[in-house]
Amino acid sequence: MAERNERRAEIRAAIVAAVLAASLAAIGFYITRLPPWKPSPFDYSLAMIPMRDGVKLETVIFTPKNAKARAILLGRTPYGVPSRDVELSPGLLADGYVRVFQNIRGRYKSEGKFVMMRPPRDRADPKATDEGTDAYDTIDWLVKNVPDNSGRVCIFGTSYDGWTSVMALLDPHPALRCASERASPNDMFVNDDFHHNGALRLTPTFEYSAMMEGEGNAKPDAKLEELLFPFARKDTYDFFLELGPLRHADERHFHGKLPTWEDVSKHPNRDAFWEEMAVTTHLTKTTVPVQHVVGWWDQEDLVGPLAIYAALEKSDVASLNYLVVGPWNHGGWHGEGTKLGPIDMGSDTAKEFREGAQRRWFAHWLKDEPLDLPEALVFETGANRWRKLDAWPPKSGVTPRRLYMHAEGKLSFDAPTETAFEGFDSYVSDPRNPVPYRHRPITPTWPDSDWPTWLVQDQRFVDHRPDVLTWQTDVLEHDVVIAGDVVAELYASTTGTDSDWVVKLIDVLPDGTPPNADAGVKPEDDLRGYELMITSEIFRARYRKSFALPEPVPANEVVKYGIDLHSRSHAFLRGHRIMVQVQSSWFPLYDRNPQKYVESIYAAEEADFVKATQRIVRSHDTPSSIVLPVVDDH
Repeated sequence: MAERNERRAEIRAAIVAAVLAASLAAIGFYITRLPPWKPSPFDYSLAMIPMRDGVKLETVIFTPKNAKARAILLGRTPYGVPSRDVELSPGLLADGYVRVFQNIRGRYKSEGKFVMMRPPRDRADPKATDEGTDAYDTIDWLVKNVPDNSGRVCIFGTSYDGWTSVMALLDPHPALRCASERASPNDMFVNDDFHHNGALRLTPTFEYSAMMEGEGNAKPDAKLEELLFPFARKDTYDFFLELGPLRHADERHFHGKLPTWEDVSKHPNRDAFWEEMAVTTHLTKTTVPVQHVVGWWDQEDLVGPLAIYAALEKSDVASLNYLVVGPWNHGGWHGEGTKLGPIDMGSDTAKEFREGAQRRWFAHWLKDEPLDLPEALVFETGANRWRKLDAWPPKSGVTPRRLYMHAEGKLSFDAPTETAFEGFDSYVSDPRNPVPYRHRPITPTWPDSDWPTWLVQDQRFVDHRPDVLTWQTDVLEHDVVIAGDVVAELYASTTGTDSDWVVKLIDVLPDGTPPNADAGVKPEDDLRGYELMITSEIFRARYRKSFALPEPVPANEVVKYGIDLHSRSHAFLRGHRIMVQVQSSWFPLYDRNPQKYVESIYAAEEADFVKATQRIVRSHDTPSSIVLPVVDDH
């Protein structure tokens, strides 16, 4: 009876871990389902591996029964390790690797204190530890204690687990032969989970802090609902609007108990705190081969892998730096990659990655099999094809071309001719009526059915809002294919003294004949006139000169903003249109800009939130435009 109860407890714990993992899309690469009773092809063991300072970390080891000289695949996570009853990813199961999963410090049964995104240690302190030293000590223990291992280790993981993989590269163990970071964040102030260009990502930061550091974490067997923030409203748009200024979040809900929210509030600008957290502050070269994996519609960490790849590329004389970008959302390479929302990719792109680039990567560095991979394997959406490139962005065959904004909502490659006094479009931005970032009701981020696919939602839901400006081309007479960096160059003014600028590049699908229902076409597959967001970004105007030293915006003065829309590979097909939208709020994904300059928005009062008239200037001398990296042979 005791044994039966113990097994039931293990299954319950496994279910909680699996649901949380799926919600975060962070460790789904190894937890798939609870299998029925059957003989396991693995021997399971649990170890409390000691670190150099005596702290022991909970580690589970799955050793294949019928393989010798086995290499080790290591994952380090804050989200819980699988139990012996959890089936591993069948693709890697067949390759005979030892699978090792470890909870980082302070998580579940691992000892020590959990610190969100623990910064690299002070190297002047010989007793200091960080995720890099913990990875080193873990690998050292594994190669010395796992029977019949080959002495080769590869570390990999998604999201937070991708970040711990990157941290292992700072001082790599000699047995660490490769890494595969998937969707690792890089700079939490400029381009990833907590901020974009200084604008707070409100819902993810608020909810994630509560989930990872809230009171529910004190219970190792906590249910998922005990970890999630208990929203009193179904529509979080209403919840956060009623919350008011950010200062109320701690007063009403957190009460100084969430270290991450405290850190975010105390560091409103990119000071030494944020600089120290950024991966590329520390990792500028590597002696370990690393594969960066991300999806074009990653709703959490698109920029991180691209930025880390670019930083390492500057010193990569030994060709150790590789990139894979697919048509996925956050963690989408783990699942079924034929569709993202209603958008069809033409094939199971996730399976193609797992059986191709992923398998070859591990087999080459751990088994000496041929690599046969380009440096950059990039999926071209629209045309639905993989492109094999020797660099990303491409170094040749691409020409920057400007798409200019014109009167009457027109978008054209022809430059404007209007004077500065007549060439502009305007709108009133009201922080008390912000533009929603996805269809309402906006349900909580985790667990949620819309959050993973919001970046491919039809943007027609904000059409004709008076605070959203739209320009589009005529119907394209030929394909326009882009590959590389996309930049928005806005000439804009505001009657306020601070502002947010949101820019969206959109592919407008043809409108016309309805799909043939008699042929089995479902209503949800009717994409006539669909406005598919290809890339987008927000920029907080106070940081136009420096993320560390914000300045008020001069009211009613035209200012030029260069807004990085990041790199993209996409084909705008013949018969489609290219659209650009500009707005000044994206709520509640991002916090509301008061539009009146205050030293810290976290200390803003309700009276600081004011309406502002925004102008996008499109004259001959101040031509607002989108710079597209157009492929030459189209």
